[in-house]
Amino acid sequence: MTCTKTVRWNADSPYSYLGKDGEVQGIYADLMRETLRRMNCKAVFVEMPWARALFELEGGKLDVLPGAFKTEERERFALFSRPVNRSPNVLFVGVAAARSFRLKQLADILGTDFRLGVQIKVSYGEEYDRLIADPRFPKRTELGQRSLGWQMIDSNRIDGMIADESTALIEIASQGLENRIVKSAVVVSDKPSYIAFSKQSTNADFVARFDQAFGTMLKDGSYKSTVERYIPCTVSVEKMGCK
Repeated sequence: MTCTKTVRWNADSPYSYLGKDGEVQGIYADLMRETLRRMNCKAVFVEMPWARALFELEGGKLDVLPGAFKTEERERFALFSRPVNRSPNVLFVGVAAARSFRLKQLADILGTDFRLGVQIKVSYGEEYDRLIADPRFPKRTELGQRSLGWQMIDSNRIDGMIADESTALIEIASQGLENRIVKSAVVVSDKPSYIAFSKQSTNADFVARFDQAFGTMLKDGSYKSTVERYIPCTVSVEKMGCK
């Protein structure tokens, strides 16, 4: 291999997690490993929470951060790949909150006492950013780890939490909470996610070569087969997610 790149991972099924053999696997882990291999590079996976990963990416101590939304703030210190995945951010709520709050859009919680959980430094899209600037938006509980949020909903400490749909459904099922936490009708954002690269340790030429290598995976079926290993749906390459 002519190069080595550090890639962030964290326990976040189906995107990245530690397999039974001790190897990091999941949608992003497998896609990053194979795309970099096609560039004659090696992926070295580094475990860290999201907020720290952004900090390390900005400082050049982390090279690659999969699954990032593109924002103006992040573009100050990161370069971005072509879109690589699309899985909506959805509001999940406890069954009691589902009965108390008839929510069709995120704006419906304005002026209510809805207790919302969100992850620290996670971007949930333009609508969310606009709404939190409204003084009527309820107070949020910021969480370092999303797994804590499901327990807080179950113990009635918060009413709901915004999360990636695929990840949330897997985590809720793994904790046996399918009958106590439900997916609401509120889709907070449906924009694609990207791979972010540190400007301190990569450049535009490297990102262009990454996009080219990733493009070959889209064409030869590797992307589709990789994603379908981890989520129970037929994957559309055009939609970058479930059909």
